Amino acid sequence: MELSGQIAIITGGGRGIGRAIARKFAADGAAILVTARSHNEVQQVAAEIQKAGGRASAVVADVSNAADCERVVRAAHDAFGMVHILVNNAGMLGPVQSVEKLQPREWDEVMAVNLRGPFLLSRLMLPEMYQRRSGSILNIVSIAAKAAFPLNAAYAASKAGLMGLTRTLAAEAARKGVRVNALSPGPVSETGMLEDLGQGLSEYLQTDKDKISARMFEGILQGRPQTMDEIASAALFLVSDQASAITGQTLNVDGGMAFY
Repeated sequence: MELSGQIAIITGGGRGIGRAIARKFAADGAAILVTARSHNEVQQVAAEIQKAGGRASAVVADVSNAADCERVVRAAHDAFGMVHILVNNAGMLGPVQSVEKLQPREWDEVMAVNLRGPFLLSRLMLPEMYQRRSGSILNIVSIAAKAAFPLNAAYAASKAGLMGLTRTLAAEAARKGVRVNALSPGPVSETGMLEDLGQGLSEYLQTDKDKISARMFEGILQGRPQTMDEIASAALFLVSDQASAITGQTLNVDGGMAFY
C-alpha cells in the first residue's frame, strides 16, 4: 500500500471529489481526518471508511475560519498523531454571474473558502512537516484557472491564486523535505458543483442545461467528463512516493482541455 502508516487531512471530504479522495487514500492504507461544513456528510464518509476496514475520524469545520482550521489540526493529532498529507479540496463555485453584477461579499466568500482556507491550513501544517522533513500538500484547483470561461470570475481567480500559492509553498518547502503540488480537474459529472454550474449557466443564458453540458464536453479531447475516481487516483499518485521528484506542479486531469 502506497500510503500505509500515513495520516491525511482531507478538506471538503463530505462529498464529491473530496469523498472519493478520502476513500481512495483510506483503501491505500492512510488514516483519514475528513472535514467539511456538513455534519451528516463527514460522519457518513468516516463511517464508510471504517466499515471498509480503514481508519477515519470526522470533524465539522469551515476552512475559511482560522479557529476552525486550528481545531481540524488538533483533531487529526488527537485521533492519529502527526499529519503527513494535507489535501486542500474544500471549495465553492459562487455565483454564476458577470463581473459587474457580482457583489463584493460574494467575491470575498469564494476567496475565503477557496484560497484563504488552503493558506490557513498549510501554514499550520508546514512546521511539523518541516520538523519531520517530510510531507505532502495537494491543492485541488480547476480548469477554470487556466481557460477563459465567462460568468465565474471569483471561482477562476481563487483557483488561479491557489496555483500561485502552490508554487510559492513548493519553493519554500522543497529543501525542507516537503512537496506541494496542485491537481486541476476538468468537469466531473458526478459532482454537485458541476450540476450547480450547469443550472446557473442555463438560467443565465436561457438555454437547455443538457445543451450546455454537451458543448462543454465537445471541448474535451476525450469527449467526456472526468470521474471522481480518476481524480482520486491522480491525487493518490501525487501524494505518494511514486511522485517523489514532483513538486510545484499543477497536474491536469481534464481529458485534454488545458496544455500548460
